[in-house]
Amino acid sequence: MTTSVSPATVRSTIALCFAVAVLEGFDIQALGVAAPKLVPELGLTKAQMGWIFAISNIGLVLGSLTGGRLADIFGRKRVLVLSVITFAIFTLAVAVAHGFESLFVARFLAGLGFGAALPNMMAMGTEVSPIEKRAQTAAMMFCGMPLGGGSVALLTQLLPPDHDWRLLFVIGGVLPLFVAGLLLAKMTETLQVAPHEGRRAMPVGQALFGEGRAIPSLLLWVVFFPTLLILYLILNWLPLLVESKGFARAVAPQASAAFNYASVVGALVISWIVDRAGARWPLVISYLALIGALWLLSTSTGLASVLWLSAAAGFFLMGANYALYGVAPAHYPLNGRGTGSGAAIAFGRIGSVLGPLLAGIMLGGGASAESVIMYMVPAAAVAGVAVFLLSFHPTRH
Repeated sequence: MTTSVSPATVRSTIALCFAVAVLEGFDIQALGVAAPKLVPELGLTKAQMGWIFAISNIGLVLGSLTGGRLADIFGRKRVLVLSVITFAIFTLAVAVAHGFESLFVARFLAGLGFGAALPNMMAMGTEVSPIEKRAQTAAMMFCGMPLGGGSVALLTQLLPPDHDWRLLFVIGGVLPLFVAGLLLAKMTETLQVAPHEGRRAMPVGQALFGEGRAIPSLLLWVVFFPTLLILYLILNWLPLLVESKGFARAVAPQASAAFNYASVVGALVISWIVDRAGARWPLVISYLALIGALWLLSTSTGLASVLWLSAAAGFFLMGANYALYGVAPAHYPLNGRGTGSGAAIAFGRIGSVLGPLLAGIMLGGGASAESVIMYMVPAAAVAGVAVFLLSFHPTRH
C-alpha cells in the first residue's frame, strides 16, 4: 500500500470502483442485448457487427496502456475521473449513431475512456488492501461488471418488447456522468504523486522487465489474452448464439443474465479461496472447470441446461479473471504498478478484440453456434497452463 489507509477510505474506494465496473458491464452487455434490434435497423452485416464489438476493445487496449502509465505519473484519481467522463460522452453518442461509421467511432472512443480506467482500479485495489485480502478486494470492485451486465438483461425483460434499443445507451451514458461527480468529490488519491513529480514513475522497461519481472509479465499477458478472448466473445455474442440454437429471441437474454449473476458469486468465492490457499490450485481448477462447462454448453440443446452451463461458465471464468485482477498488480512496485497493470490488461484486451471479431467472421461464414463455443476450449487450456506457471513466481510487493 502507498500509505496506511483508514477503513473508510478502503470502503469508499471499493464502492466507487465498483460503480465504475457496473457501468462497463452495463455497456458491454447493452451492445450484445441490443444487437438483435440494432443490426437490422442500422443495416449491419454480421461481419460489421463483429467489428463493432471489436473496436471498443481496440480502444480499451490503447486506453489501458496510456491510462496506466499516466496514472503512475499524475496519480490515479485525475485519470480515473477523466476516463469515466470520456466513457459517458461516447456511450451517449451510440444512441444517436445512424450507421456503421458513426457507431464504429463512438464505440472506439468509449472503449478508450474505459480502458484508461481499468488499470487504475486494479492498482487502487492493491494500494488500499492488505496483502491477505488483495484478491477479495479486486473481486468486490470488479464484480460490478457482471452485475451491470445482468442488469441489462433483466431490464430488457421488464421493458415492452418493442422498446427502442437506444434507451439502453442513454442510461449507460447518463449514469457515468453522475459517478464521475462522485469520484471527483469522494475519491481519495491512493498514489501521492503531484504533476511536477512525474519523474517518480518508473521507466516502462524497468517496470515490466526489471528485477526479475520479465517472466511474470509475459505469463500475465499469456493468461489475460485467452481469458478475455473467451469473456468478451461470450459477453457480446451469447444472446445471438443462444438464439441461433433455436430458442426464442425473448428468452436469449436469460443466458446472459445467468452468466453475469453467477459470475458475481464466482468472483467472491474464488477470490476468497485464492487469498487463503494461494493462486495456484484455485485458478488451475477454475480453468479446468471452465473447459468442461464450455464443452457441455457447445453440445447442449435444452434451455435449462443452456442456462445452467452459461452460469457455470460465468462462475469459473469471471471468478478466475477477477482473482487475477487482485494478483497481477502485486507483481509490480508502487511507482510502476499502473504501467504493469495497464500492460497486462492491454494484452488481455487484444484477446477481447479478436474474440468477438472471430465469432462474427465464423458466424458470417456459416459456422454453427456450437462450433464457435467449442473453439474457446483450447483458449481456456492455454490460460490454465499459464496461470499454473505464474504461480511459481510469488508477488513481491
